[in-house]
Amino acid sequence: MTYLPVRVFRAVRALPAVRALFVVVAAIGAVLGGAAAAQADDDVFSNTFRLGSYTVFYHTNADDLSGPYVPGGVNLKAQNLETLYAAYVRRLSEHFVFELALGWPPLTKTVGQGPATLGSVPFNNQVISTARWFAPTALLNYQFFDDSAKLRPYIGIGVNYVNFYDRDSTAAGDAASGGPTKISLAPSVGPAGTVGLAYRLAPHWGLFASYGIARVDTRLFAYTDGVVRTTHISFGPQSLILSAGYSF
Repeated sequence: MTYLPVRVFRAVRALPAVRALFVVVAAIGAVLGGAAAAQADDDVFSNTFRLGSYTVFYHTNADDLSGPYVPGGVNLKAQNLETLYAAYVRRLSEHFVFELALGWPPLTKTVGQGPATLGSVPFNNQVISTARWFAPTALLNYQFFDDSAKLRPYIGIGVNYVNFYDRDSTAAGDAASGGPTKISLAPSVGPAGTVGLAYRLAPHWGLFASYGIARVDTRLFAYTDGVVRTTHISFGPQSLILSAGYSF
């Protein structure tokens, strides 16, 4: 999940436009497929770039927050989100490809779970912190059928790395913690897997749909005026990816 200038980021945050682009590329690919009818169907390309939408569903499992002045049952969860997807795919053989999957670093929002209030401060379902994720995933994918098939299912396994940055406690989080709070999240490395479908529209163009899962574990530390609270979090992200690709 990599960086672009802030102005461009704001422009592409409207991901319905990404889905519209997906439809447009599909239509263009269909036209190109007709125009390229005279070209041999067995053209094979070594490189593919993909672009599309990345919908992330979090299945958060966290220990209750521990530390001074923390009542029992104080927990948290991450909100689902959508961001821009980009990937580079390298053909290794007829059946194996290497995929480096990236996404625009999403702003992940964490909400409180547990008591309705901490003291007199609202807590349950309040956004208490935010962080951006730099999270590339490297996958080795196995594609079924041969290169002549237009529709090819695939499965893949690999490794996911996450670095959390721009970590902030919100006003609601500061109030629940008793003052301005700094957030620390340890980087994560874990296994990842995917299943998907690749459809060849034309010699150079394709559509792709996949569902992925990764293990993302971290330890959170919250620092408030010398008071430290901590918890272990397993985010359990699962992702639905729709993309279009150009091969060369």
